[in-house]
Order: sequence, then C-alpha cells, then structure tokens
Amino acid sequence: MSIQREPVRRMGEGKERHEQTETMMTITANTTESTTATTATKSFTRHFTTTARIVLGFIFTVTGFNGFFQFLPQPTAPMPDGAMAFSVSLAETGYMLELTSGVQAITGLLLLAGRFVPLALALLAPVVVNIFLFHVFLAPEGLTIAIVVAALEIGLAWAYRDAFRPMLRATRG
Repeated sequence: MSIQREPVRRMGEGKERHEQTETMMTITANTTESTTATTATKSFTRHFTTTARIVLGFIFTVTGFNGFFQFLPQPTAPMPDGAMAFSVSLAETGYMLELTSGVQAITGLLLLAGRFVPLALALLAPVVVNIFLFHVFLAPEGLTIAIVVAALEIGLAWAYRDAFRPMLRATRG
C-alpha cells in the first residue's frame, strides 16, 4: 500500500477540499489494489494446493489399484530392454510390485480425502523419485508424466513444508 500525502489546508473552501478528497481516494484505491493482489495470490495458492492434491491422489489411486486388478490397457509399444529387465526383477521378488501398488493406492486415497497429507507425501517421495529416474534412464517416452508427477509432489511438499520442519531439524542424539 502506498500513501501519498498532499498538504491539506484546514480553512477555506474549494480547491483545498478537492485536494483532501483526492488524497483519500488515492489511499483507498491503492489499498484496494493491494488487497486484491494479496487475495488473488492466496486464492491461487489455495486452489493450486487442492487441485494438485486431488490430481496426484487420483493418479496414485488409479495406478495403485491397477497394480492389483490390471484394468488399464497395457502399452502396445515394447519397453526398452533395461526397463523390461528392471520390471521383471521387481516382479520376481514376489512382493515389491504389490508393496508399491499398495502404497500408491493407500496414499492416493489419503490425498483424495485430504487426510494425513504430509504422511502420504513422505511415503510417496521414494516412489516418485523412482518413477522419475526410471523414465530418465530406462524409458524416456514416459518422461512427461514423470515430470508432472514430480512437480506435483514437490509443489505439495512445499505447500506442507511446515509439517516437515520438525523432521528436517538437525538434533544431537
């Protein structure tokens, strides 16, 4: 808010009163512009956080349940050799794909419900890093969605940064 002061004379009519009226109008206009800008920023932040949480929750709920029920169509293009070898080795453990799918489904539902969001983000962080690096090094054709997912995760982590401060504080133990 900027306030511009103009000299106001107490006695007299005409021009002096006009100057006082202009000063008050300037203060009111600047205050309204400042309040509108602050409200727009807060509104955008609030809507971004909610939208990002719902989109990320939907993505991980669907892909998590797909890991159990395989209802999404499989890609028709063959995976690169490195990506195939990585996927096969995860499947051969007998538990890793199921564990990852379960974490994705549960955290996706938590994000959709808006409950325990910082916990859901902390549990999803290693999954998101793995998705991103998988597409960077092994299957670059899916890099776009990996970037979107990573950006949503980082944006939400920033929005909930106050919840992570105690975890990231250095303590002597």
